[in-house]
Amino acid sequence: MRWGCYLPRASWYSGLGRTSQPPDECLPFLTHWSWPLKGERPLEPLRAFIRHHGSSADSASPSGRHGQVFRSISAAEAIQRHRRNLAEWFIRLPREERQFGPTFALDTVHVDPVIRESTPDELLRPSAGLAQEHQPPPAGLPALALSQLFDPDACGRRVQTVVLYGTVGTGKSTLVRKMVLDWCYGRLPAFELLIPFSCEDLSSLGPTPTSLCQLVAQRYTPLKEVLPLMTTAGSRLLFVLHGLERLNLDFRLAGTGLCSDPEEPGAPAAIMVNLLRKYMLPEASILVTTRPSAIGRIPSKYVGRYGEICGFSDTNLQKLYFQLRLNQPDCGDGAGGAGVSATPAQRDNLIQMLSRNLEGHHQIAAACFLPSYCWLVCATLHFLHAPTPAGQTLTSIYTSFLRLNFSGETLESTDPSNLSLMAYAARTMGKLAYQGVSSRKTYFSEEDVRGCLEAGIKTEEEFQLLHVFRRDALRFFLAPCVEPGHLGTFVFTVPAMQEYLAALYIVLGLHKTTLQRVGKEVTEVVGRVGEDVSLVLGIVAKLLPLRILPLLFNLLKVVPRVFGRMVDKSREAVAQAMVLEMFREEDYYNDDVLDQMGASILGVEGPRRHPDEPPEDEVFELFPIFMGGLLSAHNRAVLAQLGCPIKNLDALENAQAIKKKLGKLGRQVLPPSELLDHLFFHYEFQNQRFSAEVLSSLRQLNLAGVRMTPLKCTVVAAVLGSGKHALDEVNLASCQLDPAGLRTLMPVFLRARKLGLQLNSLGPEACRDLRDLLLHDQCQITTLRLSNNPLTAAGVSLLMEGLVGNTSLTHLSLLHTGLGDEGLELLAAQLDRNQQLQELNVAYNGAGDTAALALAKAAWEHPSLELLHLYFNELSSEGRQILRDLGGTAEGKARVVASLTEGTAVSEYWSVILSEVQRNLNSWDRARVRRHLELLLRDLEDSRGATLNPWRKAQLLRVEGEFRALLEQLEGPGS
Repeated sequence: MRWGCYLPRASWYSGLGRTSQPPDECLPFLTHWSWPLKGERPLEPLRAFIRHHGSSADSASPSGRHGQVFRSISAAEAIQRHRRNLAEWFIRLPREERQFGPTFALDTVHVDPVIRESTPDELLRPSAGLAQEHQPPPAGLPALALSQLFDPDACGRRVQTVVLYGTVGTGKSTLVRKMVLDWCYGRLPAFELLIPFSCEDLSSLGPTPTSLCQLVAQRYTPLKEVLPLMTTAGSRLLFVLHGLERLNLDFRLAGTGLCSDPEEPGAPAAIMVNLLRKYMLPEASILVTTRPSAIGRIPSKYVGRYGEICGFSDTNLQKLYFQLRLNQPDCGDGAGGAGVSATPAQRDNLIQMLSRNLEGHHQIAAACFLPSYCWLVCATLHFLHAPTPAGQTLTSIYTSFLRLNFSGETLESTDPSNLSLMAYAARTMGKLAYQGVSSRKTYFSEEDVRGCLEAGIKTEEEFQLLHVFRRDALRFFLAPCVEPGHLGTFVFTVPAMQEYLAALYIVLGLHKTTLQRVGKEVTEVVGRVGEDVSLVLGIVAKLLPLRILPLLFNLLKVVPRVFGRMVDKSREAVAQAMVLEMFREEDYYNDDVLDQMGASILGVEGPRRHPDEPPEDEVFELFPIFMGGLLSAHNRAVLAQLGCPIKNLDALENAQAIKKKLGKLGRQVLPPSELLDHLFFHYEFQNQRFSAEVLSSLRQLNLAGVRMTPLKCTVVAAVLGSGKHALDEVNLASCQLDPAGLRTLMPVFLRARKLGLQLNSLGPEACRDLRDLLLHDQCQITTLRLSNNPLTAAGVSLLMEGLVGNTSLTHLSLLHTGLGDEGLELLAAQLDRNQQLQELNVAYNGAGDTAALALAKAAWEHPSLELLHLYFNELSSEGRQILRDLGGTAEGKARVVASLTEGTAVSEYWSVILSEVQRNLNSWDRARVRRHLELLLRDLEDSRGATLNPWRKAQLLRVEGEFRALLEQLEGPGS
C-alpha cells in the first residue's frame, strides 16, 4: 500500500493499457474496431494537440516518387467519409476514462511512449532466468519516433513492414488508436489511405473464404469506390494489423499458397500472410503490433524494422502525462450531489506534490515507467480527491484497470483450451500474492516465483503456456527489487496489486488445502459410483441380514457432508484472518486506508510503526477490503468478462463467513480510523442488506480526528445513510468538514440523537445546511455541539431560523464560535421563539456585560432552559456580580454560569469549566485563556477572603489549586 517508503523496486515495462472499449459495452473495443460506423457528420475541428515524444504529426510529406493517387472527386470524398467514420469510432472512450472530465479526449492527453529499435537476435535470444527477463532495455540503443518508423534502415533500404511489440499493458492499443486519429485529422500526411484491422476480428472469421477487397468493403463501406486504386497506391497505403498474437499465421508454402490478387477469396490468415510476404500489394506499408511471444510468427526476412514499446523512460514523460490528465475539469456534480469539484489551485497542488514524489522517491517513479500504471495512479488520485462517480469503488478501479489491459486477451491463440490470460494470472500470481499476505511478506525469491508458476505443470502444452505468460505478462505483475538488503528478490509492481490478487485468489475459490483437495477427489469418486453402490447395498441388505451394510450405506452419505464442512471451516478461517487484518492497530498513529493510499502516492510520510514491532512487519489492510469489493455484483460481472467468473454459491458462502466474523468483532468499540476502514469495507461490498445486518448493533459513530474528505463523506453516507436504527451519537469533531461534506452526510445526521461537529472551521455558510437539518421533519437531534467553529453572528441568525421550527433539540453548544455582542443579542431577542431548549453554551465568545445580561434575562424568562454557560466572555467584575445577584433572585429559572464562584461558595459547575478549558487548550488562543484564568482565580481569591466557613475555604482552595496548575501548564516551556 505504500509507494514512497522505499528505494526503487524496478523499472517497469507496460503501457497505458487497453483504453479502447466502447463507452457502454463490456466487450473489448478493439474486437470490433473494424466494423464501419454509420453517419457522415463532418470532422470536428482539430483539437489542441500536445505531444512530448516523437509524434506522428511530425511525419514529413511523402517524396515525389508517389504523387496524389486518389485524385478523383469521388475517391477523395470516399476517403473523407472513411476518415470521419474512423474518427467517430476511435475517439470513443470507455466508461473508465469518462471519469476524468467531459473534455477528456485521447488526442489532448496522449504522451507517446519510448519506442526502442531492436534486432531479431535480441528477440530470439533465450533468457537465463527471471531476473534477465526483467532487465531494462540497454540505454545505448536508438529510440524511434512514430514519424521515423518507416524511414530507411541503417543500410539505406526502404522499410515497408514495421513490427511493434510490447508486453501486456505497454499501450499498443492506445498507440494504434492515436495513430489512426492522427491520420483522420490530417496529421499523418505520409499516408493517403490507412486501413486498420483487428486480428481478433479476423480470427473470429475462421477459415471462411473471403478476399482482401471484401474484408475492406465489409468493414469500411465508403472505401468500395477506391478499392480498384489500392494496387497503385504504393507506400501511400498503410495497413495496420493490431494484435497479431490472435492470428495463427502459416508462412509455409504448403500451408499457405501464394496469392497476389486482392479479389481472390481465401482464409483471412492466408490473406494476411501474403500481405506480409509482400506478394499481395507489394508496395503497401504495413504496421503490426503484437505481444513478444508472437514475434516469431513472422519470419524476420519479411520485417524491415522491429520496435519495442518501452514506456516512459524518464520522469519528464510521467510528469507531462499527469499534468495533462489530472488537469482535466471535473464532470458533473460532486459526490452525493454536493456539486463540488476540485479548483485549479487544488489540482495544481496535487500535481506538484506528485511531481515532488516522483523526484524524491524512486519507487513510484519506477512504477510510472509503465504508462498503464500511470493511468492507475491518476484513477486512484481522482477517486481520492475528485467528486466520486456514483457506484465507483476502489476495487472497481483495479478491476477496470485489469479489464483495460486484459479484456479479451487469451494466453495462447494456438491452445485449444482458449484460456483467459487473466485467469492464468489469477491462478499463478494470485497464489504468490496470497502466500505473501498469509506469511506477511512483500519480497519473493526466484524460487518462490518459480514454485507458483511451475506448480502442477506436467505436459508440454502446459510448459508452452507458462513460456508465453512469462514473456507476455509476468513483468506486468512482478519487478526485481533494488532495495538494499533485498537484491535478487521480486516484488509486485504495485504494492496494492498484491493484495488485490490475493483477494481474487480467495474469492475465485483457488485456495485449497491438501485435505480439501483430497476430500474433493474422494467426493467426486463417491458421487460417480454412489448411486450404483447404494442400489446394490440396498438389495443385498434386504436379502441378507447383515447389519454392517446399512452402516456402509450411511457412511457414503457422510462423505459429501464432511467435505462441505471442511470447505466451510476453510472459509471461516479466511474470514477470521481477514477481519483481524482489517481491525489491526499496527502503530500508534494508525491512519485509515484511504489516507495511507493518498500519502503513499503523494509522498507524505506514512504512519509511524510501533517501536516494539519488527521494522519489516507488513500490514495488508487493503486485502480484506478488496475481498469485499470483489464479491459485489458489479465487479463479479466484470471479472466474468475477464474469464474469472465467481460462482454464486462461492460468493454467498464467503459473504456468510465474513458476516459471521464481522458480527462478532464488529461490536467492539473501534478507534476512529479503524471504524472508517470498517465502513469502507461495506462501501466496497456494495450490499445494503448485508451492511444493515452487520451494522445493526452500531450505536455510536465516532470518527473524531479523521480527515473527512468528500470521498469519506460519500462512504459514510452510502453505508449508514439508508439504515433504520437511530444512532445515539455521531462524533465528527476535528474532521475538517466543509458545507459540502455536511450536505453529503445529511442522511446520517438525520439518524443521530447527539451530533458533535466541534473544531471543523465551519463558517456562516455551513449554518444554512444546519438550519435545513434542524427543520427536516425526520430530524431527531437532541444535542448539537458546534464549539470552536467560526459561525459568527451571521451564522447564528440562520441557526435561530432552524431552532424556531425544530422540536427535538434540547442541548446546543456554541462555545468559542465568534458570536460577539451581536450574536448574543440576536440569541436574546429570538430565544423565546424556541420552547424546548434546556441547555445553551455561549462561553468564550468575546461578549461584554450588556449582551451577556440581555441573554441571561431571556434565559430566565425561557420556559424550558435550565442552564446557560457565559464564562470566559469579556465580563467585568461588576457584570459578573450583577449576574450573580440577579441569578440568586430568579429561583426556579435557568442557572447562569459566568464564574467559578456563586457568592462566597464554589460554583457546582467549576468542573465543567475546567474540562472545557482542558479539552480545547490546543485550539484556543493561549494569551486570552491565560487572562481569563487569571480573572477566575481573582474571583476565587475574593470569595475565599469573604467567607469564614472553613469548609468553603477548603473547597475554594482545592479549585484554586486545579486552575493554578492549569495556568502553570500554559506558562510552561512546552506550552
